[in-house]
Amino acid sequence: MTNTSTGFTVWLTGMSGAGKTTLAKYLATRFQALGRAVEVLESNEVSELFAKGLGETKEDRNLLVKRLGYAARGITKSAGVAIVPALSPYRDAREQLRREIGRFVEVFVDCPVDVLMQRDHSGRYKKAMSGEIPNFVGITDPYEPPQNPEVTVRTDAEQVSDAAERIFQSLLDLGYLKGDEVQLLAGKSLRKGKAGKKKNNAKPATIRAAANKPAPKPANKPAPKAAQAKAPAKSAAPSKSKPAPAKSSGSKARPAARAAKTAKPSKKGR
Repeated sequence: MTNTSTGFTVWLTGMSGAGKTTLAKYLATRFQALGRAVEVLESNEVSELFAKGLGETKEDRNLLVKRLGYAARGITKSAGVAIVPALSPYRDAREQLRREIGRFVEVFVDCPVDVLMQRDHSGRYKKAMSGEIPNFVGITDPYEPPQNPEVTVRTDAEQVSDAAERIFQSLLDLGYLKGDEVQLLAGKSLRKGKAGKKKNNAKPATIRAAANKPAPKPANKPAPKAAQAKAPAKSAAPSKSKPAPAKSSGSKARPAARAAKTAKPSKKGR
């Protein structure tokens, strides 16, 4: 019997050129290395099946999202991993997918417009800014960013591996991945420099936590023992020097030693 509780959908939404496809392919590689069945539903690659006959109106864009979501839901129910990098500019359509799929993680792939323009070698952003391209999402058509995404990625400020690590963490928090799976995923994706930093940051935290808890207990326990050990030593010293203070004043224990040293001059005087 197929286990339908282990599949999930990772939906990557963001403006054109933000880096959705790059992140999707990276995630797919990591999940495949883990032995999971993965499908990347990229709208450009599957345009003949999903985007055929569709234009750039809001209704057509929502219909594309619905088609991609239908395929992602089937993959999820079959215990597979569906990764969908799609523009999907309208919030209501994405929220509808969340309700239909259930095991759904929304990732907002964010990037400033000026950076997107620098990345755009085709010049479509500049043409849209000048009005040459109508219905361009984010410029002449609205893009509605997620209000409460599971993960927000800033592709202008972080590496793909760092973004993937936070997505893995979100999947772990939601119960879609197991701890040992995340360890394997993170270990493979964080080998280049990041793994060492993560371990170094984790160890001091555990060391400090362990040091703060037991520190008061051993500090309080040996303190009384040391006090008890020293107490008899002090009491024994005065007991030996009792005869000396008896001849003088008997009020101080330490001057008794001085009195013993000054005893010889007193005899000479006699």
